[in-house]
Amino acid sequence: MARVFVYGTLKKGQPNYKHMINTAKGLAKFQGRGRTVEKYPLVIAGKYNIPYMLNIPGTGHHIAGEIYSVDEQMLQFLDEFEGCPDMYQRTLMRIQVVEWEGKGGAGEPRAAADGVLECFVYSTATYPPEWVGLPYYDSYDSSGQHGLSYVLRESR
Repeated sequence: MARVFVYGTLKKGQPNYKHMINTAKGLAKFQGRGRTVEKYPLVIAGKYNIPYMLNIPGTGHHIAGEIYSVDEQMLQFLDEFEGCPDMYQRTLMRIQVVEWEGKGGAGEPRAAADGVLECFVYSTATYPPEWVGLPYYDSYDSSGQHGLSYVLRESR
């Protein structure tokens, strides 16, 4: 099992969460909520209003999201879904645990004493330079006050 931190449309209550609970795509077990240890810019960009975490450490905000434990099948699905490695790149980032639901069973890695975990995160280093000038968010909600409606893949 691998740890994945999601901050956008794959979170509970968001448009693509259905994929996280579709066991035909693999297993994803919600572990808790977290926040990036380093600051990153989270922008909503492109004609489909997609949330992107730009891989510019030290700039922006501590991004809020959810931590999942996923099997290899789900990790492969997420790589494909996220257009990895072209649109997003899957990298390890340090995530501060905010709220933990994981049971910490045998063989399940625990957070360090300071509550920090290493998780895979889909961020991007391949973005148009003008995205750096977009508004930065600390969390994403598809129906948030930003007024930028996310366009589902099946509607593009």
